[in-house]
Amino acid sequence: MEFFRISRDIPFMRHALVFNVISIITFVAAVVFLAIFGLNLGVDFRGGTVIEVNYGHAVDFGRVRSAVDKLNLGEFSVQSFGSSETALIRLPLKEGLSSAQLSEKVMGALKADDPSATQRRVEFVGPQVGKELYENGALALLLVSIGIVIYLALRFEWRFAVASIIANLHDVVIILGFFALFQWEFSLPVLAAVLAVLGYSVNESVVIADRIRENFRKMRKASVTHVIDSAITRTLSRTIITHGSTLLMVLSIFFFGGETLHHFSLALAIGICFGIYSSALVMASLVMWLGVSREDLVRSDRKRALTGDKVLP
Repeated sequence: MEFFRISRDIPFMRHALVFNVISIITFVAAVVFLAIFGLNLGVDFRGGTVIEVNYGHAVDFGRVRSAVDKLNLGEFSVQSFGSSETALIRLPLKEGLSSAQLSEKVMGALKADDPSATQRRVEFVGPQVGKELYENGALALLLVSIGIVIYLALRFEWRFAVASIIANLHDVVIILGFFALFQWEFSLPVLAAVLAVLGYSVNESVVIADRIRENFRKMRKASVTHVIDSAITRTLSRTIITHGSTLLMVLSIFFFGGETLHHFSLALAIGICFGIYSSALVMASLVMWLGVSREDLVRSDRKRALTGDKVLP
């Protein structure tokens, strides 16, 4: 399906140096923001108190947040849990207050606002648990990156693997840079969004890489830059359709999904926007700089043919 068809190839690789310079600048800026400001870790990572509150009716989350906000307990989150009548409140560690004292203070404010509020349970998440979640999240990101590199190296060629992982990690670091700069809360849902963006960007990189390999077979006398320009141009309509429809869905979550999904959808939106740029332009230009040629891909195809994999003619 295509909204439009471009008859002439757009010379993207003529500006490959500009694309790489922009990527380096944004990447370095994100790293600087992370080094200076650091991530504003949420209760999931820092530890804190989790309170489950039940109401005799559908929860008015605006009133709940307003009641808790008046206590000046720092950053907190309120979300639906299980049913429309139950709210889950996450509070940060508060010096001088135990988990029991904190829950009593919160429940007093909630009951004063709505007498039907009843406490179901209180759990304390220690800093050590938060540290383990943080380390496990970093390990998950590392393992996903290694898996992507191995897959692309076997599926295409090592230059595509290196270029793709650099471009896609560039997206991840930029998302983290935004969260560090504006001190948005970094929670487990945001970590999930970061991992989703990594996989989403890889999908776009695979599509473009596959078109580049296909063009090398068809355009035997064309230059490398011409082959890559043609590949990006031919996938442009698909890119606009897929990324545009996905971005519309994410923006609908951002505007109508409530505060709980606010930072989750924000991370996805940033990742999708930069993913379009990195997958189509950064990855392709890096492949060109690394010196990919038709002979490299033909050699890889022959290796796969010897192992029994099907190779397109």
